[in-house]
Amino acid sequence: MNVSDLVSCFSENAVNVSHSSCSSYSNNACISPNLAPSIQNSVSSVYKTIISNQKQLLITVTWCKSHSNQGLTISFGDEEPVAAAFRLNTNSRFFRKKKGSKLLESDESKVEVFWDLSNAKYDTGPEPVDGFYVAILVDAELGLILGDMAEEAVTKKLKTRTLLAKVSLLSRREHCSGNTLYTTKAQFCDTGTLHDILIRCSGENEGLKSPVLSVCIDKKTVIRVKRLQWNFRGNQTIFVDGLLVDLLWDVHNWFFNPASGYAVFMFRTRSGLDSRLWLEEKSTLKDKDRVEFSLLIYACKSR
Repeated sequence: MNVSDLVSCFSENAVNVSHSSCSSYSNNACISPNLAPSIQNSVSSVYKTIISNQKQLLITVTWCKSHSNQGLTISFGDEEPVAAAFRLNTNSRFFRKKKGSKLLESDESKVEVFWDLSNAKYDTGPEPVDGFYVAILVDAELGLILGDMAEEAVTKKLKTRTLLAKVSLLSRREHCSGNTLYTTKAQFCDTGTLHDILIRCSGENEGLKSPVLSVCIDKKTVIRVKRLQWNFRGNQTIFVDGLLVDLLWDVHNWFFNPASGYAVFMFRTRSGLDSRLWLEEKSTLKDKDRVEFSLLIYACKSR
């Protein structure tokens, strides 16, 4: 089955992000207005690491930021709720030194965390963008390392260690608050490129009769939903880097439960031979043979 067959099978309106002639939408909706995007309050990434003895471990790394607190939490496993095994925050002496290591004991593995945030630089969100590293050793193997100082950390601090584990990013969850303009980046597969994603809800204050939702990837509109107050839930199939991606949105609370205020957007890859949407599947986190990626955005309209 080739790509053109897949398009007709899954959706007549499927959009191929990598092919400029596939989209019938205007790129004008992708142009960011003179409005600052909403702020990320927390970012959680779930990694699957498989070490040399074929032991599999899920590692959740969460960066958070508020007016009074900024920190890092790392947890292990897939049981719900997942208990935090490692936590740093500005209220602790641990975080203030911004560099160190900690040994964690668990029932199945010996885990050691090394970190250096002493020169970390941040953008507007809680996640550092450069000048840092976080390294996690699982049973004396380097299971996960994050940050632009990763190579330096391996060769100097952990010079006797090598990255034996196979690591895959399974999901990324972002919590944002502010207006209805959201920007982020996502890599939908290990070999894919990093894509710019923009989500924007335009309203009456921009001369529109009713709210319109636009989702853009690399400045190209992949969906445009008119009369959003009546089309507050839906899904669209798109192609990114040759992958089928389900794009789902739910903005019900924006209109009918403003006290909550949260909208939800999801991008999730799936196999080309799998015709089911993500909500019809059981969790893939426990499936060792499948590697899929999902980006989940919780968007709070606070102003």
